[in-house]
Amino acid sequence: MSTPSGRPSEHTPAARTPGTEDVLAAAGPQDADPGRAVRQPGTPGRSPWNRRRDRFVAAALALVCVAGGAVLWLVSDSRATTQRTTTDPPARLEPPSAVPGSLAERWRAPSEATDGPVAAGGSAVTASDGTVAGRDPMTGEIRWSYSRDLALCATDGAWSKVVAVYRKGEWCGEVTQLDPATGARTAQRNGDAEAPTTLVVGEDHVTTTGTRLLNTWRSDLVKTLEYGRVPAPVNPGRQPRPECRYSTVAAGSGLVAVIEHCPRETGARLTVLRAAGDEADEPEQVFSSLLPEMTAQVVAVSDERVAVALPERRQLYVFDHDGRRQATHDLAVPEPELAAVPESGVAATAKGRDSVFWFTGSRTVALAGDDLRPRWTVEDTLGAGTAFAGEYVVPIAGGLAVLDERTGETTRTVAVDRGGSRAPVSLSAAGPVLLEQRGATVVALR
Repeated sequence: MSTPSGRPSEHTPAARTPGTEDVLAAAGPQDADPGRAVRQPGTPGRSPWNRRRDRFVAAALALVCVAGGAVLWLVSDSRATTQRTTTDPPARLEPPSAVPGSLAERWRAPSEATDGPVAAGGSAVTASDGTVAGRDPMTGEIRWSYSRDLALCATDGAWSKVVAVYRKGEWCGEVTQLDPATGARTAQRNGDAEAPTTLVVGEDHVTTTGTRLLNTWRSDLVKTLEYGRVPAPVNPGRQPRPECRYSTVAAGSGLVAVIEHCPRETGARLTVLRAAGDEADEPEQVFSSLLPEMTAQVVAVSDERVAVALPERRQLYVFDHDGRRQATHDLAVPEPELAAVPESGVAATAKGRDSVFWFTGSRTVALAGDDLRPRWTVEDTLGAGTAFAGEYVVPIAGGLAVLDERTGETTRTVAVDRGGSRAPVSLSAAGPVLLEQRGATVVALR
């Protein structure tokens, strides 16, 4: 007991610090191992990872992590990509004051993944065997390159960039955007474009073609439209006619036009969609009109009109954006040419100052840029042509014809040696260099 002062009396046991035997006693008989060191209060404990078994487990886990990382790298897109960029700006190339009197081949390169020669950012771009290459237009020397261990589906120029679509499995699913001056990758997305596919370039969007599915991307490669039979749709029931098949596609003025062939319909259907609606998987239809025959071909889209060729009638129907037919024009083009659907699914066209030039297979038709009425037709051509040195040139057998864009009259011709070939030729210009795509080969002329 305590004394009145609160101090312990001589009969009260004095407080003491617990000793080792007290700790062992408190721990219980199962822990009272005299051969085991006992940690004194206030001293650091022994690490649980100091045992040999624990160190072995930690080392094994580390090896598994390293091996897993190595496997991921081995199968990763990064390992399967080879990219060579440049910091040197491309040479400034000025076009000549007029189309030269003679042109000779300077270089050639394979480019089976382009439908026409691509000139962008001071580079001539070719695409072959999984590699997109930016070349010096004057020499053909490769300035930059981007390679994947995948097949190239399509490559084209859009928005002062290069867009390349690679095939992954069943789909042309990897879309890559490159800076044409340096080769740097500026954007990349995955999609579900059909294989094979072609890129249809509009002012602000690019569309991949297909017989069952169309995909549209804006300049940052965000998908803005998918139309048709969408694989594994997130929101079923949003597509208006998923059972239809598609033949030709055209784009322009923020719109995508497609010719559809639908079950139980007596004619082809012209459908015009907004390239960018509120929801990518819910197409916004501008209009859809049933045509009077099955073998129709959409040719061009302007700010005000959509032009469709009807082979059986040998006529061009022109619709406004409300779906009303505004004009009907006779075409001086053979019916078999109008009925032949281009392999790419896209009519061969080129833009001039105020015209759209359409290659039908044996002749070139100039359409007015605003209302798409035919202005003139030139026979025996090999392609839609292009603007070069301030003039309009069109490929012909054995060379080029320089035409008056307003009238279609030939002002002069320039010889080009193509070895006697009369196959279609696509043209583009890079400064003083005229680029020709002949089949799967790009040829530079100067």
